[in-house]
Amino acid sequence: MTPKAFFRGGLAALLVALLIAAFAGLTLPEAAFAQVPAAAAPAGTTPAPAPPPACDAKTLEKCTPNSGDTAWMLTSVALVLMMTIPGLGLFYGGMVRKKNVGDTVMTSFAITCLVTVLWTVCTYSLAFRAGRPFIGGLDRAFLQCVLSDVATGIGNPNSLAPTIPESVYFCFQLTFAIITPALIAGAFAERMKFSAMLWFIGLWAILVYAPIAHWVWGPDGFLNSANPDAWVKVLDFAGGTVVHTNVGVAGLMACLVLGRRIDTAPAHNMVLTFIGASLLWVGWFGFNAGSAVSAGVQAGMAMTVTQIATATAGLAWMFAEWMMRGKPTVIGICSGAVAGLVAITPASGFVGPAGSIAIGVAAGVACYWGATGLKQMFGYDDALDCFGMHAVGGIVGALLTGVFAVEQYGGTPGLIEGNAKQVVNQAAGVLIVLVYDAVVSFIILKVLDLAIGLRVPEYDELEGLDITLHGESVQ
Repeated sequence: MTPKAFFRGGLAALLVALLIAAFAGLTLPEAAFAQVPAAAAPAGTTPAPAPPPACDAKTLEKCTPNSGDTAWMLTSVALVLMMTIPGLGLFYGGMVRKKNVGDTVMTSFAITCLVTVLWTVCTYSLAFRAGRPFIGGLDRAFLQCVLSDVATGIGNPNSLAPTIPESVYFCFQLTFAIITPALIAGAFAERMKFSAMLWFIGLWAILVYAPIAHWVWGPDGFLNSANPDAWVKVLDFAGGTVVHTNVGVAGLMACLVLGRRIDTAPAHNMVLTFIGASLLWVGWFGFNAGSAVSAGVQAGMAMTVTQIATATAGLAWMFAEWMMRGKPTVIGICSGAVAGLVAITPASGFVGPAGSIAIGVAAGVACYWGATGLKQMFGYDDALDCFGMHAVGGIVGALLTGVFAVEQYGGTPGLIEGNAKQVVNQAAGVLIVLVYDAVVSFIILKVLDLAIGLRVPEYDELEGLDITLHGESVQ
């Protein structure tokens, strides 16, 4: 037999053997493929160590995180960070006058840097570690004791996010801590000193954001619905009270302390605002769906209702503006979409599609009124409608969460399922956050005004903050 014939014959025999094996795999019962017990290790040898356990709610020490959940949360971190830089910077930058656009985007960027350092030093630990009902501990100050063993793939996750590394949970909540104070800047745009802004945001992050985040989301927070010992069980899936009501009230205090701008003008570049709003919309999927802290069914529904509510609110604002002013505007529909994102945030893990439509309609109409009628009624100068969008939208969303919550989606029924008490809990949570935030924010602002002054000189305001504060301008 020639070598070529031998090779062909061997190849044919191999193919026949593979076909027989495949046929056997289709016809033999599963029991035939049960694993054969491993042979006992020879005497005197050391058996291989058992693999580390998987991290879950009951196993939080030296365990292996879930790779799927971790991948989703890494993605969510990037999405939420994108909301501030560049999303919020562009959204706000397009609505101020050209002479102040540099200061506006600089504010978003500088806050991102400042809050990251503070979060590392102490505010993450104060917000998301166990301590007392009002504030967390300092066991994670400077991220001490965060286990991330690359060699073995183990870590010690936070009990609030048991299936992902604590470093990832730290980063995810950091992106919330960044965008929250950055949103406040919309209220005092075009008139606050840059140095005063840094002091205010830093103190506010420590004295207001960290405690309120602990109350509502901390493992022993007194408003946390997941805490069996909570005094008031507030549903806030992704930040209706912690982020938006908190932001709006602080913004209103800043407006009142600073006073009105010397002069105002329409938004200078609606295209920047459109791009910023679009980035916010996309990034908000990480904000809301990411708050499930897992790649599962709750994240899927949170993403779905976020899309529905946002689109509905954009249309509601557009039609309200069309009816009241005769023309629909780009700034208007973008603002409406953001209003829907704000309002669905606390509800996203608890309501279904029907509830999200109702929340979207309510948010679009209520926030349009908040940015127009309410502001004119009281005469405060909320430059970019921080209070009208975030406080009004956050309160609407928080209260309607208590109405439309569905037990199947989030584990807690709302008013439509017979649990009227949840609406009371939501109102109590809003009121507690509102009062604390208003008092502490006002005190911080007044102390800073006395110490270093909050407002730029009149000449700087007329000339524009880009040139006078930063020595640069947009051409």
